[in-house]
Amino acid sequence: MALPQDIKPLNPELMDTLVQAGQMEWLEQEPGKSYIKVLFTGSESGTWAALFKWNKGYVAGPHKHLSGSHTFILKGQLQVRDGVLNAGDYVYEPNGMLHGATTALEDTEYLFICNGPVIFFDDDQFTGYLGWEELAKLQALQQTR
Repeated sequence: MALPQDIKPLNPELMDTLVQAGQMEWLEQEPGKSYIKVLFTGSESGTWAALFKWNKGYVAGPHKHLSGSHTFILKGQLQVRDGVLNAGDYVYEPNGMLHGATTALEDTEYLFICNGPVIFFDDDQFTGYLGWEELAKLQALQQTR
């Protein structure tokens, strides 16, 4: 039976995006401590996805999520607020989530999907911003390797 309407995409160039993360090199963010593989950046929505690898003892500073985010721990352990995330754990953090430092209790790898930017701060000032544009720049760097 034929569909009652044409459902072909208006943009004929639409296609799935395949990323072979296993073949990508880790980009060093903080020498010897923190690494990233950028999987996706979406300029139309601000959404981005990345794999992070943190060596034991790495500490990400206090930050605020300016959108919802999803985290899935692939291996290792992260201390997040009053809890510990272990391999196989998933957590959703809503827009506006504010928390202190996050610490890698073991060598840790995790998938992070964020629907917008994250801002980092210390006691009296902003110290960093991470959004799709910064990740797109890293992604371009990654693709030249």
